[in-house]
Amino acid sequence: MPQTHRPHTTVGRLTLFTALAVLATAMPHPAVAAGELPGVKPTAETPAVYDDEAGGNSDADDPAIWRNPADPARSLVVATLKEGGLRVYDLDAREVQAVAAPEAPGPDDAPGRFNNVDLVHGMKAGARKSDLAVTSDRGSDRLRIYRVDGNSRSPLTDITDPSAPAIFSSSQEEINEQRTAYGLATWTDPSSGRSYAVVSQRERTALRLLELTAKADGTVSYRTVRTLKLPSEFRLPKGKTWTPCGEPGELPQVEGMVVDPATGTLYAGQENVGIWRLGADLKGKPKLIDKVREYGVPGTYDEETEECVPGDDPGYGGTHLSADVEGLTLLDLKNADGYLLASSQGDNSFAAYGRGRGDGYEGGFKVTAASETLDGTEESDGAAVLNKPLGTKYPNGLLVVQDGDDRPGEPDRDATNFKFVDLKPMLDALND
Repeated sequence: MPQTHRPHTTVGRLTLFTALAVLATAMPHPAVAAGELPGVKPTAETPAVYDDEAGGNSDADDPAIWRNPADPARSLVVATLKEGGLRVYDLDAREVQAVAAPEAPGPDDAPGRFNNVDLVHGMKAGARKSDLAVTSDRGSDRLRIYRVDGNSRSPLTDITDPSAPAIFSSSQEEINEQRTAYGLATWTDPSSGRSYAVVSQRERTALRLLELTAKADGTVSYRTVRTLKLPSEFRLPKGKTWTPCGEPGELPQVEGMVVDPATGTLYAGQENVGIWRLGADLKGKPKLIDKVREYGVPGTYDEETEECVPGDDPGYGGTHLSADVEGLTLLDLKNADGYLLASSQGDNSFAAYGRGRGDGYEGGFKVTAASETLDGTEESDGAAVLNKPLGTKYPNGLLVVQDGDDRPGEPDRDATNFKFVDLKPMLDALND
């Protein structure tokens, strides 16, 4: 069985779905076998980070690509490292800036833990319009907002309103339980010009819509607009119901999310269920557009081993994704609707879906090793793609994906990082 390091996921849930993913890969649908997917090679990788005390408990998770409009060759990648805070990289994958997560407010409290990051373009904060990097701080149950300045040696400046409220928690005690802000997607409504963040709740199914609000002093806060809860129990044929297995008290959570600003459509990956499509304003009825292979598989949680023991697969799952589904990002194409890309974490692949209402699965690929020292990706969490020229380094655009098991790494240390992939070979792989 492959390595199963995934710090953000419970051991029981991971064991169940990793086991089933291995089974699904061994006996796949003939048209979508993960082993038959084309491979694309990374061109660069960021320095490895380590999820231990010596490494500052840094665990790479989610990237965002900021394009410098004045000089695209000086564009940046902003990425979360959980307790390691934020990192900013140039297009050579070199570190430009490190931003620490907030310290714990008290000795028994949770420290800051940056989970996901997304961008807002051209929001007025104070006297000027700025591009913003917004991150979900799972440790404090808040958003942190940074102004992006591509001309500065330290591109990110924290402009979070100090009085910004907790998102899901009513007290520090609740924050410490860590059913807090988790996944994140930002968007700006073209009709009103207002900017929003959709935030998911860890170990729950709730999605909360927050409007970003600028203060006169140049700081940014937010207010709750509405909340929607995705299902935690699912109807199966013959009158049966199913709930994904996890530790007692946990519900199937969402992490990977992305909004199509042109249509106001939110795509949300419920990790052990599949991909939902719904309005980014959280109105209307969500539609499940694809399921993970493990959908409908019963599991029994074993208190002694802290693992889920899977039952027989009734065959109600999909054929393109293996739980967890994460890392959703949108690829724009000229004269076409483009793709929704999703990380199929259980089989180390990526799936592409058409973005038109009647579209479905369009193909997939894997990020494979370029050399003995530049490996591919495994158990990928976050991903970001940009189909715009970025100087001579990436004239075709760029895909950035998290690698959950960077190699060769150091012995006995959990290493993660981000891989940079030229967009042309990735598009060629999808068009094969």
